[in-house]
Amino acid sequence: MTDHWTAGYLPGLPPEELRWHTLSFGSGQHRLDIDMPVLQPGEMGALARRVKDASRERLKTLEVSQIIEVVDRAVARLLDTSDPYRQQADRLLPVVTGYDPEMVQLGLGSFLKNFRAPQLHRFVAEDFANPKMLDEFQPVVKGGAVKAFGPGLLVHSWAGNVPGLPLWSLVCGLLVKAGNIGKLPSAEPVFASLFARLLAEVHPPFAECLAVVWWKGGDHEAARTLFAEADTVLAYGGNEAIQQIRSQLPVTTRFLGYGHKLGLGLIARAALDSLRAPATARLAARDVVRYEQQGCYSPHVFYVERGGRVSPLAFAHYLAGELANLQQRFPRWALGLEDAGTLAAWRQSFELRSLSTEGCELISGDGAAWSVAYTDRFAGLSPTAASRSIEVVAVDALDEVVQGIAQHAPFLQTAGLAAEPAELYRLAELLGGAGVTRISAIGSMTSPEAGWHHDGRYNLLDLVRLVEIEQSAERAADRLAAYGEEEQS
Repeated sequence: MTDHWTAGYLPGLPPEELRWHTLSFGSGQHRLDIDMPVLQPGEMGALARRVKDASRERLKTLEVSQIIEVVDRAVARLLDTSDPYRQQADRLLPVVTGYDPEMVQLGLGSFLKNFRAPQLHRFVAEDFANPKMLDEFQPVVKGGAVKAFGPGLLVHSWAGNVPGLPLWSLVCGLLVKAGNIGKLPSAEPVFASLFARLLAEVHPPFAECLAVVWWKGGDHEAARTLFAEADTVLAYGGNEAIQQIRSQLPVTTRFLGYGHKLGLGLIARAALDSLRAPATARLAARDVVRYEQQGCYSPHVFYVERGGRVSPLAFAHYLAGELANLQQRFPRWALGLEDAGTLAAWRQSFELRSLSTEGCELISGDGAAWSVAYTDRFAGLSPTAASRSIEVVAVDALDEVVQGIAQHAPFLQTAGLAAEPAELYRLAELLGGAGVTRISAIGSMTSPEAGWHHDGRYNLLDLVRLVEIEQSAERAADRLAAYGEEEQS
């Protein structure tokens, strides 16, 4: 039996007047057909103008604390597993993404907690020392005043590798009071559609302040029509997709692109005794399994320092055991032909390497549901085939890793680190210099904190323009006031 669902959120556009394209997901008894809206350029332009007008009238007049309260109410409903919107998410997302249903449920619950009111207030305070500058002109230390103005229209192009990812940028757009239009990824069109509908239900004045659209790859006319209306475009995806979007934008449009990144872990000898090594391996396995290494923060290599009571090879076997345990609870997603081919080629390459190179070993489970490739010599940084394939590399000192990864600076983002305090800060200094922008605990690599600086940038400040009233304007205004004095010549 095949379920049917409709994606998108298009205020003011009657569904019966639109064209639709059907995407199919799932296999066997769990199949889902999703109707995707196909807008003509005229419809896209009209929608963009409607969203801009509505946000100017209803969103930009609110205080940021009021916006946070609305988002908090919507997120509270998604955290309630008895709520119809959350039940739709729990039912549809596993079919669309292929991820294990329990993994989706647990991951979504953990992720959504980042968007409750206390976390959102911290999020705003992370970028603005005085959050009220989003609401009104505020005095500044140098004299005068400043206010932050968000875009009239912020366009998002989302990737579909991790469920819920659109929430990061969409909430950022709301916090800076922008009109928001998001382009759905074909790989995961569910979550953003659900959240937009829920937000409009929770707070009807927001109903026309955002929209969720879609177009087929290569439909440059629809894309250009929307981009022409945007003040700012924010895009996630592969580097080729990012470059293609950039090439379609008017020269005056601000562009923020988040492309492909590689995650890595570093494990110091202090974490490698008989008690800590198994616990660290358990945490590392969670980072590997969560979302099947599809996130920009997912690990592909763990560098393990020699000299601990547990050797790097023994750690690799601990990690393999934990991946085997997690396979029982969270079965790996079903691989498509392309992913299966990529994984088979990666495994075969390492198997051949292990035949000719001493100190290499491929550890894998029945049916190759997970793979740990061990090597006892540092050979740079490269991605694995994902889908629970991970490399463990033994090093004499973690400083070697820093020197070896610096050449990949444009692709670095998250490093998971297990080290004692003094070593943590010393290595963090070196990793930051090499290009890493986020350092987390092993086990937290795939769960960024609320307010994290994505790729080392500001989430909100990058979206706004600051308008300053200089002291000279204040003094001139004083002279023109009823209490003012004539300027002495």
